[in-house]
Amino acid sequence: MSSVPVFLYHAVSDDPPPWLAAVTVSPRTFVDHLDMIAGSGLRVVPLRQLVEAMLGGPALPPRSAVLTFDDGYADFWSTVAPLLAARRLPATLFVTTDALGTGRTRSAVGPFPSIATLSWAQVVELDRSGVEIGGHSTTHPQLDTLPWKSVKEEVEGCKQRLEDALGHSVTSFAYPFGYSSRQVRQVVREAGWTSAAAIRSAFSSQQDDPMRIARFMVQADTDREHFGLWTQGRGAPVTPFGEAWRTRGWRSYRRLRAGAGRPYRIIPPEDGGRP
Repeated sequence: MSSVPVFLYHAVSDDPPPWLAAVTVSPRTFVDHLDMIAGSGLRVVPLRQLVEAMLGGPALPPRSAVLTFDDGYADFWSTVAPLLAARRLPATLFVTTDALGTGRTRSAVGPFPSIATLSWAQVVELDRSGVEIGGHSTTHPQLDTLPWKSVKEEVEGCKQRLEDALGHSVTSFAYPFGYSSRQVRQVVREAGWTSAAAIRSAFSSQQDDPMRIARFMVQADTDREHFGLWTQGRGAPVTPFGEAWRTRGWRSYRRLRAGAGRPYRIIPPEDGGRP
């Protein structure tokens, strides 16, 4: 089974707000990661190519990797996109539609307060330039704690808004916080998304579940040695494998909190929090 590292980034910045710092890497670190990927012999392919292989299409080239970015922060436009374009690297950007703003000012409201997010015009231009735009819900909730109707509104509303703006279908989704459940995945599938990315801290593969694609979340404390292991296909399991009991337990705990009217907050409402 061929292991495929699917890398997940959030912000690439030297000055993130405190709530986002843990999952932010500096531009210098990001360039170092791109150099390590190239030096390892990995070939970066579009996410859709991995999904096609999972669905019985052409096999991936040996030593493939995928780059993905969640949320839709403004630094993707100013920092990430030029670096990818200079290296002709494909990537998928999963955007939270209600978070998209002016592309310049830091928002005081919405899912990600106190940070500048992409504008709709920038998302359209990125799409035209070849970046795959995917959905990340409308408001970035913990989908696996919501009632069925709310999940449906989040995933269908996101898809409709993106397709209206871009003028074509969008098929790739990413679960906020990486959280899903069998019921959530079913709603996502029925909404017309043909793939959905999770986290799972594991290598994906052509045998992976296209509705729960494993990704490595690159964080501020991800050191070069660890990242290097991922580029070498080492240091983590390879999908497919079953859901861990700890994952089920964590979901049950968050559901109980939500049901009691005391939801577990990952992003504190007063200042934001970890995405």
